[in-house]
Amino acid sequence: MTEGLDAAGQASNSGQGRQLSVRLAVPEMDCPSCAQKVDKSLQRVNGITETTLQPTTGTATVTYDPDRTAEADVVAAVEGAGYEVAGDESDSTGKSGSEMDIAPPSEIWTSPRAIKTWIGAGFVVLGLLFEFVLAGQNPEVASLLGYSLTLADGLFLVAIAVSGYPVVRGGYYSARNLSLDIDLLMGTAIIAATGIGYFVEAATLAVLFSIAELLEDYAMDRARNSLRELMELSPDDATVRRDGDEVTVPAEDVEVGETVIVRPGDKIPLDGSVVEGESAVDESPITGESVPVDKSLGEEVYAGSINEEGYLEVEVTSTAGDSTLSQIIEMVQGAQEKKTEQEQFVDRFSGYYTPAVVVLAILTAAVPPLALGLPWETWFIRGLTLLVIACPCAFVISTPVSVVSGITSAAKNGVLIKGGNHLETMGEVDVVAMDKTGTLTKGELTVTDIVPLGEHSETDVLRYGAGLEQRSEHPIAEAILTRTDEATVTDLPSPSDFESLTGKGIRAEIDGETYYAGKPALFEELGFDLSQTRGVTDGGTVSDGVSRNPSPEQEEFTGSVFTELQQDGRTVVLVGTEAELVGGIAIADEVRSTSQRAVERLHDRGVGHVVMLTGDNEGTARAIAEQVGVDEYRAELLPDEKVDAIEELQAEHGDVAMVGDGINDAPALATADIGIAMGAAGTDTALETADIALMGDDIGKLPYLYRLSHTANGVIRQNIWGSLGVKALLAVGVPLGYVSVALAVVVGDMGMSLGVTGNAMRLSRLSGPED
Repeated sequence: MTEGLDAAGQASNSGQGRQLSVRLAVPEMDCPSCAQKVDKSLQRVNGITETTLQPTTGTATVTYDPDRTAEADVVAAVEGAGYEVAGDESDSTGKSGSEMDIAPPSEIWTSPRAIKTWIGAGFVVLGLLFEFVLAGQNPEVASLLGYSLTLADGLFLVAIAVSGYPVVRGGYYSARNLSLDIDLLMGTAIIAATGIGYFVEAATLAVLFSIAELLEDYAMDRARNSLRELMELSPDDATVRRDGDEVTVPAEDVEVGETVIVRPGDKIPLDGSVVEGESAVDESPITGESVPVDKSLGEEVYAGSINEEGYLEVEVTSTAGDSTLSQIIEMVQGAQEKKTEQEQFVDRFSGYYTPAVVVLAILTAAVPPLALGLPWETWFIRGLTLLVIACPCAFVISTPVSVVSGITSAAKNGVLIKGGNHLETMGEVDVVAMDKTGTLTKGELTVTDIVPLGEHSETDVLRYGAGLEQRSEHPIAEAILTRTDEATVTDLPSPSDFESLTGKGIRAEIDGETYYAGKPALFEELGFDLSQTRGVTDGGTVSDGVSRNPSPEQEEFTGSVFTELQQDGRTVVLVGTEAELVGGIAIADEVRSTSQRAVERLHDRGVGHVVMLTGDNEGTARAIAEQVGVDEYRAELLPDEKVDAIEELQAEHGDVAMVGDGINDAPALATADIGIAMGAAGTDTALETADIALMGDDIGKLPYLYRLSHTANGVIRQNIWGSLGVKALLAVGVPLGYVSVALAVVVGDMGMSLGVTGNAMRLSRLSGPED
């Protein structure tokens, strides 16, 4: 497969030469040691500039200089490491081609390797039958180098030749690439056992190891299936209206601006906006939301979602490679490259483990016979058994398989985790900090109260407020403008010299005078005393406007009314000049129905501290905090103050996850140990800036995310220490004579590889949102 090479194209313009890229499917490259062997082989090819090897997807992406090498050389290098290339699509133009993002599924049980294994197994069974059951019918059939060969020995040798050939071949390629891996160890063991006449052991090792390899391939293919299912969400074809006709074309051939036809039951092929029709759309593949969402004229739809019932015409807004679904798939695949701390530990440890056990195997085979005069045959077999145990296959694959399973499970439930490191960190957080607007609340602000002061009317308050806010892009401005339209207030003044006062409000010139709209704190800075609260007044209107030196009556009115509104959880925007207040507008944002439950479930799952951080006023913050049940809230925070709050929480409690909208809260998201963006579907900025993205607007997925991450950490630890523990027990048992070659293969290699893979796949069964 070919990937886009914009950066490479730019390099060619600067004189660094043209570069091409090819992605190859290498299904048998399914472990880090396999990838290491391929990497060493590719390094010997002159002209290759970059390689990205992904064992969990079975793909190798190679960038090369076509003036110095050819694609055929790249393929030959991979095959020179002992692995078959299933297919490729080269990039000869520097443009993106079709995606081959994961190795195709393999016919594991009927593959050439499997057939050799079954034939070898049959000969082993026959050999054992003649060796131990029908010993009287086991005649000598040949003589070799002075050794007599029985019928059973001949059957074992056939089994060794048939089943052992792929193993020895793999060991040969490992030796060529100076890679001390399982193939080299097993190949050496088979040859050594055969060379000294231990045909039963050699044949048993060849067959059992081949079966173990097939089972590991099957387990890895199952893990890859979760990635394939994610990729299959993307439709291959689209029905497009061109020149008045409906034509079906590949989705990747549809251009931005074209209109696609989506009938009931069809998948929406590309991101776009509805230009005709109405329907309920199942967006669960993208957002994880199980309830279909009603779509009508002008509303966004996403590639991979399913049109439930109505007819839709959709104007395409992004190409196939740039759709939200494509970005999700790309990021899930890229997440494999960001290793967890435990995965890094495994990589470091395995580098010492294998050589150490190989040395121990050699000492076990040599020292007792040489130093103590013990039988060579017995201790040679025990050394051979330690060679089998020296391979850290299960140990090495334990973490990447778990990470892939967890990340793909999350993606199917509308949660995009952009790296195994983020999956790990999320499971260890001590504090979850949340923005208020758009996170705990719906972010759909509406005007609830209009309070005119002095001689001014509600129309005046709306007219001046909307006149100022029409230049702002803040959600509060949108709410005020919407209410102004509903009240049919016309002839809004045209402001000039507009200026946004970060975290406080706005100001502009209207009719030659400077007007302000913003928080009460802004007007306190202007000299208004709004701190006096003498009680709630009835009657509603004060005849005099509030000035910079208000009368007690004015203080009483202003303080009581606006304080009461804020205590009810409403945001108050005051409108006026430096000399006089025109009035105030109260705005409310409805709390999400899932917010309180989400906070409860986070506490139940073990999160010690849930904090709300907001730029809103103290009264509003207190009301919302009490309603949703957070442990702490901090109000009236500017963006940089949110960063300070995150740092304080980190110093006090430990790791902190911050949940926000991914744009306004970008500094706080970046400062937190984990940044989580809400409602990221269709939002490039949120997808790019956050470590984790909740694709829908459902805060209820947060407990599921924490549960998944926490469980994933547990699974990874179980896999690592379980595989190490079993290897250690087997290693201790070998010198004592309790562990045979067969047991070492069946338990230490085959059994543990299947065990860690099966344990990792448990993560795919976790679903959200929580009950």
